[in-house]
Amino acid sequence: MAVRQALGRGLQLGRALLLRFAAKPGPASGWGRPGPSVAWGRGERPSRAAGPGAQQCQLGLPLPDRYRFFRQSVAGLAARIQRQFVVRARGGGGPGGRAVFLAFGLGLGLIEEKQAESRRAASACQEIQAIFTQKNKLVPDPLDTRHWQGFRLEDYLIGQSIGKGCSAAVYEATMPTLPQHLEKAKCMGLPEKSLDVLPKWAEKGQAGASTFPFAIKMMWNISAGSSREAILSTMSQELVPASRVALAGEYGAVTHRRTKGDLKQLTPHPNIIRVFRAFTSSVPLLPGALADYPDVLPPHLHPEGLGHGCTLFLVMKNYPCTLRQYLREHTPSPRLATLMILQLLEGVDHLVQQGIAHRDLKSDNILVELNSDGCPWLVISDFGCCLADKRIGLQLPFTSWYVDRGGNGCLMAPEVSTAHPGPKAVIDYSKADTWAVGAIAYEIFGLANPFYGQGRAHLESRSYQEAQLPELPQSVPLDMRQLVKSLLQRDTSKRPSARVAANVLHLSLWGEQILALKNLKLDMMIAWLLQQSAATLLADRLVEKNSVETKLRMLFLANLECEALCQAALLLRSWRAAP
Repeated sequence: MAVRQALGRGLQLGRALLLRFAAKPGPASGWGRPGPSVAWGRGERPSRAAGPGAQQCQLGLPLPDRYRFFRQSVAGLAARIQRQFVVRARGGGGPGGRAVFLAFGLGLGLIEEKQAESRRAASACQEIQAIFTQKNKLVPDPLDTRHWQGFRLEDYLIGQSIGKGCSAAVYEATMPTLPQHLEKAKCMGLPEKSLDVLPKWAEKGQAGASTFPFAIKMMWNISAGSSREAILSTMSQELVPASRVALAGEYGAVTHRRTKGDLKQLTPHPNIIRVFRAFTSSVPLLPGALADYPDVLPPHLHPEGLGHGCTLFLVMKNYPCTLRQYLREHTPSPRLATLMILQLLEGVDHLVQQGIAHRDLKSDNILVELNSDGCPWLVISDFGCCLADKRIGLQLPFTSWYVDRGGNGCLMAPEVSTAHPGPKAVIDYSKADTWAVGAIAYEIFGLANPFYGQGRAHLESRSYQEAQLPELPQSVPLDMRQLVKSLLQRDTSKRPSARVAANVLHLSLWGEQILALKNLKLDMMIAWLLQQSAATLLADRLVEKNSVETKLRMLFLANLECEALCQAALLLRSWRAAP
């Protein structure tokens, strides 16, 4: 942006000086002398025979021939002015005019050099991005294949409850028709395709993602009615992260096309949950239902239940725990915590790029998978409150208090919690989820979330001031502490985007050599990016595929944007230079 502004100002100044010094001498073009421009002001237009360039030179007006000036390359303009300088020097022009001519010609040469540097940087970023976008394409999950159907509840064996929220219950599940479970099911005398509950498989130490690779989310249906179309329409936000084949059942695809309307579909991302199957079915009496959620059951299962007999089921990958559960038993090191926050920012950036706002980010809605080294990989789930409307994108018209602003009021960004409805009021969600990541960072670093609970330490997003934010421990790197403060800025113009924030952490983790340079130039940045690209490609071939750092580097390079990277570098350098 700074280069564009400098270029624009340089061109404006250049045009004025060009008209002053490069015009042919004569009474018509003398500075302050009456000429054709004055005559035009009285209603007389100059002849078109001289051409638009002549008109521009003679009239000294920015319009209507400005397009011709800007169409010239800066390099050509610089060369032209330098030639004019030589002519004037030979013709004995005034020293002041010659100095201005030379200075301006050299200035335009510098602008052209900066432009060329920017073009090289942008081109290199695009090439790197193209390579890693291809490398970063998600390999189809073995669980999400066409080799099995899975569009009926009867296809699954249901295990124990994983958890429940305000709108659904989640159970572990498997399919006896999967090759790894077919023999076990036969040995246990279970039917190959039948709904069943497997309490024996769920005993501690025996159950897990290997035994139950799926998690089935059963939505609670109180107001959607019992028709399939009404259910899919009312709960359509849950289908935003659905895979391409998730609704390819006997009736699902047709019904979904008819009901989804302007709803966006989220493209795959490694830090975003994927829904493998979605279908409607009758509500069964699952383990713990009468104790955990009797009020939402249909009357034929519980006399006092308010639910309908049919609801929506979502089939996803079974993750070992949520972020909240993980943090209860683990205290990540500062570097590991930084990697975890970086994953959340990468996921949020993907949502923003798709024009989707999650609006319910919290540690209960973030799932964790551990790699072979025990390093956590975070996945954003539960899209029931998301904003994913093709018509409005991230700008929600807030015409009345009845407009849904999302869930989890504690982590609702200030621009959302303080919004007031009106005929032209709009809530901008482009940085709302990024703010929530800043609040969750406190939990990841082992502190209480300042926006939860009660008492003096409790802050409210609608009224807090930045000075009230608790300090992170000194063991947390300076860059990370400054970034959390920046993410929690009330003023959205001062808050970095998710992409810039993610780039800050990428540079902080792996770009120390480039940040240490006193005179950082774009060409140096590109050289560093090429070095990172080569190292990442090599690591991807030699290191295990589930290496968290390698996966994050590939995400960084697949989302490379020159301008966002430069903004991140400037932020980091300003924080480190501050006393």
